[in-house]
Formats: sequence, C-alpha cells, structure tokens
Amino acid sequence: MSIYSIDTLIEETRRLAAEFRRSTGTMLPVSGEIARYDACLHLQLTASKDRNTSFDAIGTGDREGLKIQIKSRVIGDAVKSGHRIGQLNMESDWDRIVLSLMDNDFEPLEMYELSREKIESMHSPDKKQTKRGVISVAKFKAMGDLVWQREEKKNAMTEPESGTDIDKD
Repeated sequence: MSIYSIDTLIEETRRLAAEFRRSTGTMLPVSGEIARYDACLHLQLTASKDRNTSFDAIGTGDREGLKIQIKSRVIGDAVKSGHRIGQLNMESDWDRIVLSLMDNDFEPLEMYELSREKIESMHSPDKKQTKRGVISVAKFKAMGDLVWQREEKKNAMTEPESGTDIDKD
C-alpha cells in the first residue's frame, strides 16, 4: 500500500508532466491516466480494474452500466485544426467516448461525450481517416455533448466581496 493518496499522485504527475513539457518540448505519456482519473471524478464513473478491456470506465447514475472509453488531448487554451484524437477501435465493446481536453498544466478544461451511434454515423469506409477511426478534436466537440466544464476563477479585482458596499453613482 502506498503512503500517498491517488489524488496526491495525480497532482504531482500533472506538475511533473507540465514541467517536462516546458523543459523539453515533448510530452510524457501520462495524459491518458490523468484524463481517466479526472473523468471518473467529475462524471461519476467507476474506473475499470481490468486494463485489458476495450473501455476505461463503467458509468453510474445517468450512465449506469455504459462502457466508456476515455480519450485525452492537451490543447492549451485553444483547439487548433491539427488536434486529433487517437485511433478509435470500432470493433471493440464500448458504448460512449469521453474526450477530456486539458490545459498546458494537464488540468481539465472541458469534457465532451459522444455515443457510439453518432461515431458510427460519421464512419465512412471510403475516407482514410474515418476508416482508421481517426477524428479531429473540433469535429468531436461539434458532434459531442459538453458534459463538464471547469469553472473559471473569479477575478478578485472585478468581483466585489459579499457585504461590500458599492457606490453606484
């Protein structure tokens, strides 16, 4: 048993991955694990204990029993046209895909969800990219549902504290 909580380990992983990227310009291959943790935390999913399955988590509540694949992409503050999601295995057993978009510090910005049916409806055996199960982040966002978004911190300079008198003249 570890002396560190999973929360502490993930936060340290975020810090190290961001610093590594700033220092070397390359990515540590940890965004998938971070996204899996974030999606389970924010969307009330249960992480799959078996890493050999075609899905990363099982849904609870509104997603009860659904098999969820979790994908991630570090995009900084803006989606560029070149951002793509890793290959989707259309032969695997899953119901939905959650895409976790992260900032340059590997903190989640937004999460989008797309059903298998929607992905299959755009799947074209004639096109090379959709044949391989490749989809752009922009297309995923356009077709998917925004299911979680980070709350922006309020600017202390523009937001009055509660109980503060403001002169409205």
